[in-house]
Amino acid sequence: MSLSDAAIRCVKSKNQEFKLFDEGGLYLLIKPSGSKLWRFKYRIHGKDRALALGSYPATSLKAARKARDEAKELLEKGGDPGTEKKRQAVAASIAAASTFNIVAEEYIQKLRDDGMAPATEKKTLWLLKQFADNLGPRPISDIEPFEVLHVLRKVEKKGNLETAHRLRSFAGRVFRYAIWTSRAKTDPTAMLAGALRTPKVTNHAAIVEEKPLGGLLRAIDGFEGYKPIGYALKLSPHVFVRPSELRRAEWTEFNLEEAYWRIPANRMKMGREHWVPLSRQSVTLLRELNEITGNHAYLFPSIRTWQRPMSENAVNVALRRLGYGSDEMTGHGFRSTASTLLNESRLWQPDAIEVALAHKDKNKVRGTYNRGRYWDERVEMAQWWSDYLDQLKVSKGDRERRVA
Repeated sequence: MSLSDAAIRCVKSKNQEFKLFDEGGLYLLIKPSGSKLWRFKYRIHGKDRALALGSYPATSLKAARKARDEAKELLEKGGDPGTEKKRQAVAASIAAASTFNIVAEEYIQKLRDDGMAPATEKKTLWLLKQFADNLGPRPISDIEPFEVLHVLRKVEKKGNLETAHRLRSFAGRVFRYAIWTSRAKTDPTAMLAGALRTPKVTNHAAIVEEKPLGGLLRAIDGFEGYKPIGYALKLSPHVFVRPSELRRAEWTEFNLEEAYWRIPANRMKMGREHWVPLSRQSVTLLRELNEITGNHAYLFPSIRTWQRPMSENAVNVALRRLGYGSDEMTGHGFRSTASTLLNESRLWQPDAIEVALAHKDKNKVRGTYNRGRYWDERVEMAQWWSDYLDQLKVSKGDRERRVA
């Protein structure tokens, strides 16, 4: 005879546990404590088994019968309901221990082990922070595309289109890492291609004509302010490295006798060591600067404390003081200036210029260069470039700038 809710509610516990049977192997186990536990009795591989289906009334009679039917269906397909329940419990436990935050932090640690630059690490941790409240606690295998899009849309609505795309890219890398480590089966960000507005591409402003460049060099020579920043301005055109590489430069990286600067891999955008040949003009500037900051770690220490390098905006702020707007010249623009004019000179191999700029080579074979690749040509090019800048600096005829 089948059970009813009324009969179950009326049943009283006894000194010993007993069973109330429904149909199809379903029964209710009544404990002396008063607990009422659903069980499904089945037989597999010649042995009797009992599958726990929850407790009454949290699991209703209707729900218990549905769970029984699902277990019987699995049995008919050759499965074991007990084994399947254990598998699901393990999967749930793994999912709870594999949240987006946990997987992302593990992925970031892998990047650290692979030599990620500190500046890149700081940006990556910031990207993770943007997902912390919404996706962070969620099991990574359960996250749907719309949940990721919800986070991206909030950033997009603020007009930060480039940031929204960077967030999607970062999330995609985390999901793919989860797939590689068997904690997810799909990358939901792949479904979001085209969902975000496309940001307009803007290049770093740079002066690429001779006369205006000569005027800029003369303005730099007239800079009156914090001396280390002044020397950063003077050195930037000669070495044309990335602003982050320049501002974090340390004296231990330089050999002024042999005229080279060895930038360690952990400070390079591409994650590989970079050698910069120093012209006579660069060496002279560095010797002068050494008289000022040589007793400290950084060439260009912060104006507030010499224990840290100058801020990432220091050179740009100095250029504004010289009267150059952000649409005219930036610290990063010195790289574009050198790239354009060196290529226009047709005196140097394009690959040598690319190596000097520490650009990533799309050709993997050509990209595996070291100090020796184009080194002699780069040494000659560095000296020619500094001499060329000196010639432009003494040329008149372009507009002068007012030093603020």
